[in-house]
Amino acid sequence: MTNQDQLVRTRMAPSPTGDIHVGSMATLLKNYAFAKKHGGKFVLRIEDTDQMRLVPGAVEEIYQIIKDYGLSWDEGPDVGGEYGPYVQSERLDIYQEKAQELVEKGAAYYCFCSKERLEEVREASRAAKTPPKYDRHCLNLGSEEVQAKLAAGESYVIRLKVPDDQQISFTDLIRGEITFHSSEVDDQVLMKSDGFPTYHLAVVVDDHLMKISHIMRGEEWISSTPKHILLYQAFGWEPPIYTHLPVFLNPDGKGKMSKRKGTVSARSFLERGFLPEAMLNFFMILGWTPQDQRELLTLEEYIQEFDPAGISAKSVIFDLQKLRWLNGVYIRKLTLTELDQQLTKFYPDDFPRDKAELILPLIHERLEVLNDIEELTHFFYRDISPEPALLIKKSSAEQVQAQLGETVATLNRLDEWTVDAIEQSVRQLQEQHDWKKGQYFMMLRIAATGSKVSPPLFETIHALGKDEIITRLEKSAQLVA
Repeated sequence: MTNQDQLVRTRMAPSPTGDIHVGSMATLLKNYAFAKKHGGKFVLRIEDTDQMRLVPGAVEEIYQIIKDYGLSWDEGPDVGGEYGPYVQSERLDIYQEKAQELVEKGAAYYCFCSKERLEEVREASRAAKTPPKYDRHCLNLGSEEVQAKLAAGESYVIRLKVPDDQQISFTDLIRGEITFHSSEVDDQVLMKSDGFPTYHLAVVVDDHLMKISHIMRGEEWISSTPKHILLYQAFGWEPPIYTHLPVFLNPDGKGKMSKRKGTVSARSFLERGFLPEAMLNFFMILGWTPQDQRELLTLEEYIQEFDPAGISAKSVIFDLQKLRWLNGVYIRKLTLTELDQQLTKFYPDDFPRDKAELILPLIHERLEVLNDIEELTHFFYRDISPEPALLIKKSSAEQVQAQLGETVATLNRLDEWTVDAIEQSVRQLQEQHDWKKGQYFMMLRIAATGSKVSPPLFETIHALGKDEIITRLEKSAQLVA
């Protein structure tokens, strides 16, 4: 896969046009890991040639979200490197020079068609139900005519001259050899009228000049790769090794994961309480597994074992249930002190931080996502309203009133407010009166928490405190009166 004489260099080249998609972060991880595995370099490049879509602050957010996921880069706009600049808008003279070189070689040509004429061509293609392609109207303009138009200041673009009747092939590490016929490839715009390159010219020029050896990107770029191969050939450059990664499908398995089916930005998952280590682990095992099939991997283990050739070519479902489970595994690895720190941004305003050491151990095992903390703990610090029907289920109002009254008296008599003391006294009370365990303890749980599902009962009573639990039991007795 790698030439021993060639330094492995991979890259990620996000556009500062919005939030980084989780799919892009997963792709970044693969490029990062592959470079590290082979002792190479991972390069961050900013592709900002689409000036109309730039979002203020997006570049800084790109830097921050990568760091927040625990990753970094060896070369890039902020750290430099010998192949900079690493921002495309700072490389315009390079692209313009290379576009002119292609024109001089006969591999590209000037196009002076107006937007109106191009729209007419597209309309004709739509009417004929054929793929939209430029009709090469300007391909055979004479050099004198071209020079006259340039001298007159006419607006132009530079287009790729796709050769006639040629097979264009490349090898993909996942999919093997892929071949296109040149008749399927459009005379793509390479240089726009505003002097900015299109993606296709910029990506080839940058990847070559930055000595990128391996390109891992989404499978949506497969159809563009023949254009890039033609550019490499026109320049006389050796193309890199390609890997086109399958897309993530929506959690319901229908269609490419998109904003229409929920939030998909890499930042949003951290904001919802997924740990970056769990997210990375999830990205690792989506469509790829190590030889021993284990699912829990550290970043270091992944770097050692990752091989892009082992990625499945099939699109993989972004399984949120699996992600929640995996995140829960990572949460349970945290100490209670670490968990408390992680929860700082997720605690409700009324969460009793002074009781965190009592409450957190009770929900640590059940917490899957940090922002579930309110749902799992709200009954500790907010008023509850148990349903009377649930309190008297499998019993009667009279019996439940008696049980609650006896329990209040028993708890009031306790000198020590410990879990063991509470459990021992309440269990003795149940045995003394021969109350049915299922009925009594479930009723007590509902009276204490308002729910049939809660952390362990006696630990919960202890965490609530004597005054609060007695108030709640007396309130429940009134509800069934």
